[in-house]
Amino acid sequence: MQFFDSHCHLDPMRYGEDLPAVLQRARAAGVQFLNVIGTRAADSVSAAMLAEKEEGVTAAAGIHPNDAADADDDEWDAVVRLVESGRVQSVGETGLDWYRDSAPPERQREFFDRHIRLAQRVGLPLVIHTRESTDDVLAMLREAMQRGPLTAVLHSFTGTAEQAAEAVALGCFLGFAGMATFRSGGPVRDVAVSVPLDRLLVETDSPFLSPEPLRGRRNEPAHVVHTARCLALARGETLEELAAATTANAQRLFCRS
Repeated sequence: MQFFDSHCHLDPMRYGEDLPAVLQRARAAGVQFLNVIGTRAADSVSAAMLAEKEEGVTAAAGIHPNDAADADDDEWDAVVRLVESGRVQSVGETGLDWYRDSAPPERQREFFDRHIRLAQRVGLPLVIHTRESTDDVLAMLREAMQRGPLTAVLHSFTGTAEQAAEAVALGCFLGFAGMATFRSGGPVRDVAVSVPLDRLLVETDSPFLSPEPLRGRRNEPAHVVHTARCLALARGETLEELAAATTANAQRLFCRS
């Protein structure tokens, strides 16, 4: 079996000298593919450098909505140049976060719109963060798709089944992380069951959101197998079936020639 961790943060700030061992453990667990996500210009460059060095690694460049207040136009221009260079395979992490107040809502909307338009212009998938903001994210995606094609991933999805259905109708993919394995994660698992298999992704969001039975530890890509196993059980599929489908979905998104 092969697994694709569709969303992880592996910059040196978070893993330091342990990063080679983290990658080795991922491969030993069957996680042969990783999409490494940027949240600022600096870690977007780090993600691109890792993708250029490591087989099976792809990268995303963007500015996280919680950092939108601190990012200036020079940093945004650096992200645009990186995306236009062809060194990354997706745009983001972007989106809206109404749970935290680290960036004003209008600033978040502005930067989300910038990322959307950039992804549309270069034809790359968009990696989206939502927290207590799914309806507003979907509204902005509907508006954007009236302008032209856009492929998007709602990562670490915790919305309702109705929101998931609307996202799927818009052509989005939905990523599920360690929350699906929590004892309190029944509602997330129920939504994951409702998602068509060809729109489903698994992820760790490393180093955050460690799945059961590893809660409280630093997360890493090898642990995506726990989330995949939990979702396969909930959906009534074998682990082999779910691994094959989610890997194929992520490869279709992030491994374009």
